[in-house]
This record gives sequence, C-alpha cells and structure tokens, in this order.
Amino acid sequence: MADKGSFDVRHQSGFPIVALICFFLLYLPIGALVVYAFNAGASVAIWEGFSLRWFTIAWNNEQVLEAAWRSLRIATCAAFIATAAATMAALATTRTRPYRGLNAKYAFLNMPLMVPEIVVSVALLIFFSRIKLATGYTGLGYLVAAHAAFCIPFAYLPIRARLEMTDLSLETAAADLYATKWQAFRWITLPLLWPGILAGLMLAFVISLDDVVITEFVKSAGQDTLPTYMLGQLRRNVTPEMNAISTVFLLISVGIVTLFFIVSRKRN
Repeated sequence: MADKGSFDVRHQSGFPIVALICFFLLYLPIGALVVYAFNAGASVAIWEGFSLRWFTIAWNNEQVLEAAWRSLRIATCAAFIATAAATMAALATTRTRPYRGLNAKYAFLNMPLMVPEIVVSVALLIFFSRIKLATGYTGLGYLVAAHAAFCIPFAYLPIRARLEMTDLSLETAAADLYATKWQAFRWITLPLLWPGILAGLMLAFVISLDDVVITEFVKSAGQDTLPTYMLGQLRRNVTPEMNAISTVFLLISVGIVTLFFIVSRKRN
C-alpha cells in the first residue's frame, strides 16, 4: 500500500519557481512597454528620462483620435449586437430538453473560436465584397457586422455558463404563480443572468476593440481602427508614441475587468 503522505497534489516541488518564470516572461515585455511610454527620448530601447511627452503627442494627433473614436464606436455596437444574439442563443440551447442536433448547434456557435481567424477574415471579405458590389455601400456597417459575428461565441460562453448555474425551479415556480413567459424572464431569469450578460458584453467589447486581422480584411479605405493604425505606424517608424497608446489600451482593459469584478461582487 502506498504511503498517503508521499504525494500531495497541492505541493509540487519546483512548481512555484516555474510559475514565477512564466509570469516573469509574460509580464516583463508589458512592463517594458509601459515604462518606455514615459521615456523623454525618441528611442524605445534607451532610457533618456521621465516625460509625458508621448502621451501629449498622441492626444494631439488627430489621426489617433479619429481611429480611437472609430474603434470605440465599432466595439460598442458590435458588443451589444453580439451580446444580444448570444443571450438568445444561450436561452435557446439551455432552456430546452436535450435533442438530436443540440451538440451540433454548440459546435456551430463556437466555430469562430476553433477556426483560424484568417479563415474567418477571408470568408467575411468574400461575403461582404459581393454585398459592396451589389449595393455600393462601403460604410462602417460591414466592420460592425464582422466584429459582432466574431464576438458572438465569446459572449455566448459566460452567458450559457451562468444560465446552467441558475436554478430552473425558480422559473417553474413563477409559471405556477401564473406568470407569463415574459414576466418570468423579466423578473426571474434576467436578474440572475445579468452578471453573465455583463461578462459577455465586456469580453466582446475588448475582443472587438483590439481586433486586427478581421479589420484589415473587411475595412475600406479611410476606416482604420486604432489597432490597424498602430500596425501601419509600426511598419514605418517605431516611437514611444505607440507605447503610450498601448499603455492607454492596457489601462482601459484593466479598468473594464476591475469594473466587472466590483459589479459582480456587489450583486453577489
């Protein structure tokens, strides 16, 4: 009989060191990017003193502001559309009895997560190019639709997980008390589902905000988002201005995650 004290899965020798190395390799480049965003010089490798110069330059750059505003509009619209579609899909796939083909629907909804993004981008390019030729419309609607389609599975996963955690007997009790389907959803399901919807919305917003590949394939001339604008600038000249913009992006992402954590704790 093996000694019970010979192995403890909670205490692995060398695991803390490996974890520290992984965290160091993961966050060291991010830390260096943030530090050199405050560099007084024009180099991204030689420190020449502390300054907010590059944040000021980025703030006064009309192209940066225009691309940032365009990114926020696209991400906001795409996130709300994707979250609404994901909520309906989650309700349809969880508030039903198992039937043949349900797993196929799960796979279909999560396909953008499994298929390489370049494949999705090429498919969207071909699809929207035919619509552009037929209608002559070349506005931001294509980018919103493309981002929303790509973000649906990211919003679907937390919403579905939240639905599967809720007690179905509460909705059954509401039906026994003569509540309509809408009343049961409005007063029972939606309040319980709200943290999942908020998580899906924020995740879809962040995914859309920093997307590059789909945007590069679908956008028309003069429709650069902030990530594609930064990519174009990095091809020409690398300055700490890109570090400053990336730092702001990082702060926005951290702020969104922190806000979601605070809201979730308050609701709990």
